[in-house]
Amino acid sequence: MSGSRRVTLMAENASVTPLELFFDLVFVYAFTQVTALMATDVSLKGVVVGLVVLTLVWWQWVGYCWLGNLARADEGLTRYVFLIVMSTMFVLALSVPESFADRSGGLDAPVVVVVCLVVVRLSHLLLFAAAGRGDPALLHQLAMWTPTLLGSVALLFAGALLGDPWQLPLWLSALVVDLGGTVAIGAKGWVVQSASHFSERHGLVVIIALGESIVAIGVGVTDLPISIPVIVASTLGILLVGMLWWVYFDVTALVGEHRLATTTDREERAALARDAYSLLHLPLIAGIVIMALGLKKAFEYIGGEEGHSWRDPQSGLAAYVLPWGVALFLLGHVAFRHRIGDAVPLPCLLAVGILVFGGLVMTTLSSLVALVAVTAVMVALVLYEAVARRDHRREVRSAAQAHA
Repeated sequence: MSGSRRVTLMAENASVTPLELFFDLVFVYAFTQVTALMATDVSLKGVVVGLVVLTLVWWQWVGYCWLGNLARADEGLTRYVFLIVMSTMFVLALSVPESFADRSGGLDAPVVVVVCLVVVRLSHLLLFAAAGRGDPALLHQLAMWTPTLLGSVALLFAGALLGDPWQLPLWLSALVVDLGGTVAIGAKGWVVQSASHFSERHGLVVIIALGESIVAIGVGVTDLPISIPVIVASTLGILLVGMLWWVYFDVTALVGEHRLATTTDREERAALARDAYSLLHLPLIAGIVIMALGLKKAFEYIGGEEGHSWRDPQSGLAAYVLPWGVALFLLGHVAFRHRIGDAVPLPCLLAVGILVFGGLVMTTLSSLVALVAVTAVMVALVLYEAVARRDHRREVRSAAQAHA
């Protein structure tokens, strides 16, 4: 530990600390709040608003993932900053349902969201600079990145103060500045200290997000009388979430970690981490959140709420979000596999097509049958991966065990 910086740098092959896992739970709670936000307005605008808020939350998590890969989260000054940021993000998460529709009688929720983001981002920047004091290339990269932070914050504040109809386009512009600016300045100065830590951190946030989708199923049926349709639908929901887990963790996550660990050039490794993990894991998380929204809406019908029945087809965009959420997860999965150099089998792309175009006919199916259809597509994909590609699977998992 450096006495001047009071931070402890991460070692190669370090693992995720318990504090980081605790830290991630607050962010995943914010993801569930995004699902609640979209559930109040299942329309094109409502989904876009939800995705904008989700991306804002995700980008803060990405920043602290890179920071935790450089400085140990549970040592020195870093632990105090992480705890402060957790509290701030929890306040932000509480404000998410009002982030685009402020309720009377309290603080201005959009402004609260932006103030929380400012605290989170400035804390990240200052601590990153402290941790990188001995690395001129990293400090130069931070200096180049700072204007994107300031520009993004300015647009967020403007949107929060102006409100509808300016808030959505201004917050979208802020995301373009943030993500686009990060890509534009390149990866030359960034550093991935521990490839195993970086990939494990992303895997954990995916598994926690999947776990929260299971919680959403449980919450959705809590007040419903137990019945055969509810039991069948709950079982299918768990199976569907399990198939998403299998698709990512059985082989692909191992290939990604190996690819990152064996990339020795600093700039190339940083670019791979930025593209494959920071950017391409966003559609994975977004797909899980939208799928959770679809499950929530499906259970409203299956459980007989508001006079509906499991035999009734859903109406409007609510009928599409379940298959399209799963399709978005698979698209992110395909893009991730392509970026890490893993071959993408045709059935994976075929499953995306079936879910996207099959979703167009979901309005003609009962809510329970639609859930059966989506789950069947994912089961078929996993069976193909497990049987037709078993040699590839065996090779990857054997290599991972040998590396460990």
